[in-house]
Amino acid sequence: DEFLKHLRGPMNKNRKSLVLKAFHKLDKTGDGVITVEDLKGVYNVEKHPKYLSGEWTEEQILRKFLESYDTPNESDGKITKEEFLNYYYGISASFDNDCSFDLMMRNAWKL
Repeated sequence: DEFLKHLRGPMNKNRKSLVLKAFHKLDKTGDGVITVEDLKGVYNVEKHPKYLSGEWTEEQILRKFLESYDTPNESDGKITKEEFLNYYYGISASFDNDCSFDLMMRNAWKL
């Protein structure tokens, strides 16, 4: 993890600000941790293929979403600010310019 962070370098101030806006939007309780309860009403599962097919419930989809941000091998069903930022450090590295990253974040999280 530390090695990859060093290779990617730090995320600039503008990008980090957008990531934190998205985090705070999802953290409805404001306790610094995103949980299934925080996601309900913020993350719409109705168009998810497994929800549409009846294969998964809303709860299962939201838990799977949380797992995607969790620290590998330390899954606890919650996303901390640090985990959210770490996830987006990796995403940020694949964007050459701030405008594209900004657009992606605003569209993804309706910021």
